[in-house]
Amino acid sequence: MKKPDYLFLVCNSYRVAGDAQGFCNKQGAVSFLQYITEECADRGIDAVVTTTACLSVCSQGPVLVVQPNNYWYGGVTQDRIDEILDALEEGKAVEEYLIA
Repeated sequence: MKKPDYLFLVCNSYRVAGDAQGFCNKQGAVSFLQYITEECADRGIDAVVTTTACLSVCSQGPVLVVQPNNYWYGGVTQDRIDEILDALEEGKAVEEYLIA
């Protein structure tokens, strides 16, 4: 299997009991999955997009992590995703959205 160039982790707030209860989920983070997947395909970005359990930075959510760059983005919206992908294509981060 060829590893993708990028792995996008979208916090979806799943808890130990399996319930998606947290801030990221309530702010619609799950809807980002399809959007990021389609945008990456349209842009030719080789990526896998998936959700995670709670990333424990709820006050900064919705949270998106881009690996292998280790970019942690907070306050993610669909418009910010476009900016993040634009920057990624240029080999940069959107510094103002980074939380770690």
